Amino acid sequence: MLIMCVSMSDSLGFLISDISRLMRRRFDERARQVGATRAQWRTLTTLSRHEGVNQGALAELLEVEPITLCRMIDRLEESGLVERRRDPADRRAWQLFLTDKAGPILADLRSMADDLFEQMLDGLPQARRDALADALDTIRGNLAAPTPATPEAAHG
Repeated sequence: MLIMCVSMSDSLGFLISDISRLMRRRFDERARQVGATRAQWRTLTTLSRHEGVNQGALAELLEVEPITLCRMIDRLEESGLVERRRDPADRRAWQLFLTDKAGPILADLRSMADDLFEQMLDGLPQARRDALADALDTIRGNLAAPTPATPEAAHG
């Protein structure tokens, strides 16, 4: 019985990983049509939800190193999609904002992502789509929940 569970978890983990890889590949192909990368889209989308955030906080939200994000913001600023503004509460910090030019690009990328999801879920009735989303949301919640400290972890 244990062998079957291990085999199932290996297959499920592989399947989730493979789907993620294929989604990234397909999205990259589509995003290139508007001259964007997946990393740029992710940065712009996250910034659109947190405008006025500083680079350090945005790096945390994106789970990237601050220097990596700094280079990305430099490129997005050069492209006229993002602007840095002095933080009125901290003269050393910069707040990040989208420019008007970013709106249409984000809309194009959102449309491409919606089309990709529709292609990906083709053939699945709405009830199965909803069940899949619920199951994946539960899995994400299980993995995001803090794990209880084990005795080994408590003692370093």
